[in-house]
Amino acid sequence: MGTKKSGNGKNKKVGATASNAKTKKAGKAPKVTKSTKPKRTSALDAAAQIIAGASKPMQAKDLIEQMEAKGLWKSPGGKTPEATLYAAIIREIAAKGTDARFEKHDRGLFVAGKRR
Repeated sequence: MGTKKSGNGKNKKVGATASNAKTKKAGKAPKVTKSTKPKRTSALDAAAQIIAGASKPMQAKDLIEQMEAKGLWKSPGGKTPEATLYAAIIREIAAKGTDARFEKHDRGLFVAGKRR
């Protein structure tokens, strides 16, 4: 088998098959992963649980208080977790439409979304 210069100045093998050109590597041992911690519940998931059991529309601030009281979620130290939750709920409603877990009832008030 000979070599041939291509237009870019590099040599290429002529007549070699793909199986001859590359040899297969021996199988690697699977990676050992660290012990997996249980996944923390997100604020949005915790809020969905709270609002599903609520009998009246709730504000984001009330949802945060209920989530912390029931131990579903704890703020990691942010100054305005209710603003973050409010924005996340609005994003979910905009993205999922009628399939969202929340519905906007009135200005600043949310209820559980209608699931089909």
